[in-house]
Amino acid sequence: MAEESGLERTEPATSRRIEKAREEGDVPRSREMATCLLLLSAGVGILMTGDTVVQRLNQFLAHSLHFERGVAFDVNLLFAMQVSHTIQVFAALAPFALILVVVALVSPGLIGGWLFSLQALAPNFERMNPVSGLGRMFSVRSLVELLKAVGKSIIIGFVAYEVMLHEYGSIIGLMAEPSKEGLKHVASLIVISLISISSGLIIIMAIDVPFQLRSYANKLKMTRQEVKQENKEANGNPQIKARIRAQQREMARRRMMSKIPTADVVVTNPTHYAVALKYVEGRMSAPIVVAKGTDLVAARIREIAAEHHIPLMEAPPLARALYTHAELNTQIPEALYTAVAEVLAYVFQLRVFRQYGGLVPQKPGEIAVPDELDPTSAVAMNLKQAKLDGNLQEGALNG
Repeated sequence: MAEESGLERTEPATSRRIEKAREEGDVPRSREMATCLLLLSAGVGILMTGDTVVQRLNQFLAHSLHFERGVAFDVNLLFAMQVSHTIQVFAALAPFALILVVVALVSPGLIGGWLFSLQALAPNFERMNPVSGLGRMFSVRSLVELLKAVGKSIIIGFVAYEVMLHEYGSIIGLMAEPSKEGLKHVASLIVISLISISSGLIIIMAIDVPFQLRSYANKLKMTRQEVKQENKEANGNPQIKARIRAQQREMARRRMMSKIPTADVVVTNPTHYAVALKYVEGRMSAPIVVAKGTDLVAARIREIAAEHHIPLMEAPPLARALYTHAELNTQIPEALYTAVAEVLAYVFQLRVFRQYGGLVPQKPGEIAVPDELDPTSAVAMNLKQAKLDGNLQEGALNG
């Protein structure tokens, strides 16, 4: 019933849902990976900078225990000496500290990316709900965290025991070593311990990272209703979009109708098609279509043309060819130049006759157009069918 009602979270999170979670400071994180990488980098850092640090610390210890008698009775000189020694210590430890800082900043973002969100800092009183707290205590996540803690304890304890067992003689022998050699030996023991422990934690990290990613994906899962609602919000209501498209078409139709009074002639079918043409000699290289339509739109084009005394020319093949192959506000196809030239020649002669009189121009007879441009001709229909068959064959081959 829950699945049928669309209330069960079965759908993967959308990009918008993930983005919203990031805005709230909710990203996948693996503390085990950060801990493992930090321990491993500490061991590598000591291995890389250990000799320099030990040398600097030896110098600091020697200088601290050996100074002139006057310094002991002058507070200012004693303070200056301590400041200088402290700076030396920090300078010696700076490379090691820099390695740890870089790893501490980079490692948490390896699976979730860097993120700074003020919303995550805002107080959330739901976290103080005791019922929710009890639910989190007895959840699968809490069980996994408990198993990880137990696993870490076992691994760290076992590794520490093995290291101490293997290095037992070296640890006991530290008491008999000089300070300089002893410090180097201690550093090497620390490196061995850190690398051994971090190597053991790789097992925990390899389990925790996939678990965190899967847990995060499951937490962000959505119901089908939520996905539909989000798509509706992102893409807009279909009814509103349809209404907007209808209004846009109506506005485009009105703009088209407003250009009909500037046309020179309207070529008709005579009832099903109507195409208004305009040509300005010296400004246009070819006539353009300012309006076209079928049925009711064609009837309206003829009405507006009659109101503004625009000549109507019945040429069914030419009207069909212009409507099919010519776009609004663009030049007519080159193959129709001759046919349209006959129409415009008659129209311009008729205009001169109406203005100055003289011989009545002879209306052109049947205006021929290339068969492949007339959509009702047998040639055009055969070409259309051949093209359709070719597309079907290409689709079958691709399939």
